[in-house]
Amino acid sequence: MGGLRRWELLGQESLQDCKVFRVTRALVRSPRSGEAHPFYSIAADPWVNVVPVTAQGEVVMVRQFRHGTREFTLEIPGGIVDPDEDPATAAARELTEETGYRASSVRSLGSLNPNPALFDNRVHSFVAERVVKAGEVQNGPLEETEVVLVPARDVPGLLLRGEIDHALVVAALQRWLLEASAT
Repeated sequence: MGGLRRWELLGQESLQDCKVFRVTRALVRSPRSGEAHPFYSIAADPWVNVVPVTAQGEVVMVRQFRHGTREFTLEIPGGIVDPDEDPATAAARELTEETGYRASSVRSLGSLNPNPALFDNRVHSFVAERVVKAGEVQNGPLEETEVVLVPARDVPGLLLRGEIDHALVVAALQRWLLEASAT
């Protein structure tokens, strides 16, 4: 890391608890100038997403309205890891809740930091192969999803055309596609 040094944490305070994330302000000292500066960050529980693939080679996706952009998005199932829940268990749970499909097992595609400039958590990505329809969608009161079956061969085109543009979904799908092309 050459001559880079860590910034000294002088203090930290919670500014707002927004239920699914918390906003914090840290006062830190620059290792270069010695001056103190405030930095704001978002503390969040870990997230998961899962690339579910049927035996027929279809990726089970969800279309939903996103309040940040006020637009509909095409995504893979995902959500927040519950306290004391294993990420793999959370991925399988989110798949069933959001789509009604069930996985006999999920396999890790790795984990990423969503945005290290702002977030302190990680998103864990999984693939579930040979998923089967096992029930109805079980969305909570703040969720509404529509299940969309996408032929796996169509995923690269959807990514290239920007029809799938949720960055964490793109990252998981790209890891899945890279893994598939490497075998």
